[in-house]
Amino acid sequence: MENMKIISWNVNSIKARGDHVEKVLTEHAPDILMIQELKGLEFPAARFEALGYTCFAKPQKAYNGVAIFAKDPQAKLVTDVLPNDPSDEQSRFLDIELNGVRYINIYLPNGNPVDTEKYPYKLGWMDRLHDYAEKLVHDRVPFLIGGDFNVIPADIDCYSPKAWAGDALFRPETHAKYRALTNLGLYDAFRIFNRDAEQYSFWDYQRGALQNNHGIRIDHFLLSPAMVARASACYIDKAPREWERPSDHTPIILELS
Repeated sequence: MENMKIISWNVNSIKARGDHVEKVLTEHAPDILMIQELKGLEFPAARFEALGYTCFAKPQKAYNGVAIFAKDPQAKLVTDVLPNDPSDEQSRFLDIELNGVRYINIYLPNGNPVDTEKYPYKLGWMDRLHDYAEKLVHDRVPFLIGGDFNVIPADIDCYSPKAWAGDALFRPETHAKYRALTNLGLYDAFRIFNRDAEQYSFWDYQRGALQNNHGIRIDHFLLSPAMVARASACYIDKAPREWERPSDHTPIILELS
């Protein structure tokens, strides 16, 4: 297989960050770009198709929304629905297939406030994702899951564990669901290559979070065993977080050989 570069990025509004997305596409020339939080029904597919990408999008009015751009026109949509909850109308899931590999883009629910229906929805969504991944593992399908997981995996992944205690992103129940995923044999791509602390993908807009590096790592790639064998690098590109009118997330980049 050829070398590939795959990027995941929560853009926090495609309308506000369209220029930033175009800049990332032209500067990095990824084979696949996964974006989350489109925030609106209008998706400017033609703009990105002009750059040589096939676009798959699942937008939603005002909130959520996910899209995948693929450089190879052979990429095909598998599904834009995470199974096992017919009542779920939120746009948070895309699965495409290319050359026998499945590339899954997720915008996992935030879950806050935890004393509302939002937290059970988050945990239920994680159960459904686990079941989806488990079947792929059972069927020996090579795959990866990229996106905004809204999960801080461990103390090392946030500037202040005490400040995040009790938050839906950091609660023990959330960690248990995340471990259930990794226990399927999935690997956190970033931590294969980087064990350092203070490696973040999100900084709040408030309280000088970026300037003080008060961040969290919640954007991930989870790799099936077959994909781990192909992984050659995984790193966070902090530069877009410092652009004018940036997203509060920054891209995470995976390289495959």
